[in-house]
Amino acid sequence: MSFSPAISRVRKTRISQLISKGKRLDGRELIEYREIKIERGVIGTAEGSAKVNIGKTEVTVGIKIGIEDPFPDTPEEGVLKVNAELVPLASPTFEPGPPDENAIELARVVDRGFRESKAIDLKKLCLVPGKHVLAVYVDIYVLNYDGNLIDASALAALSALLDTKVPKYSVKNGEIVRGEGWESLPITNHPIAITFAKLEDKLVVDPSLAEEEVMDARLTITVDDVGRICAMQKGGGGFLTIEQLLQAVEVARMKANELRKIVLGGG
Repeated sequence: MSFSPAISRVRKTRISQLISKGKRLDGRELIEYREIKIERGVIGTAEGSAKVNIGKTEVTVGIKIGIEDPFPDTPEEGVLKVNAELVPLASPTFEPGPPDENAIELARVVDRGFRESKAIDLKKLCLVPGKHVLAVYVDIYVLNYDGNLIDASALAALSALLDTKVPKYSVKNGEIVRGEGWESLPITNHPIAITFAKLEDKLVVDPSLAEEEVMDARLTITVDDVGRICAMQKGGGGFLTIEQLLQAVEVARMKANELRKIVLGGG
């Protein structure tokens, strides 16, 4: 993301002063998230949908279900496809046109978390092995950008998948026939992405836009239901020490449990 070097120097000085005291610009603790709001069923024409706000960052996800050929290497599994769109109205740094590297990275990180945690039982989405399977299309729309798009997008995607209803299909004489009624998507895991920014040799979770503009590095750790690390993604030109990485893993496991309770309605 582009930003003004002059503004960034002023912000970095102020942020550095606060971080050294264990504080942040918005008054949060170093490992404290902004307020999280989740609303499901926000898109009437989708099979599933959700809107997530983390502070002022707002992301909406819509889920569509279709029928496709399976991938050649997984002939008995359904298909998962994740796409992200950075809506130009969400930020002056977002431009119309094909997905840029930021949108591609966002989609890949969210996709990897679901795929590596086996969040969806894709085998249950197979209709005719090697010929026809159900495809789950996850479309991420960033509506307002105030930092930490990855966590907001991952939370919205998980919430939308939990909201998804799949049409009932059967196979008769080799043909796919749609039946009556709907069933829930076979969700077997609930991966949660936790993103850190490295600032002044300290790690903070849920970086705001101001913090992202001056951070040395970014690290996202995705944690599954049993605390297993199923994905990691580093951004920025800085580095993390082994001690910082271990600290991040410990915090990520703790915060993932907290956020998962919110998603599942227990927070």
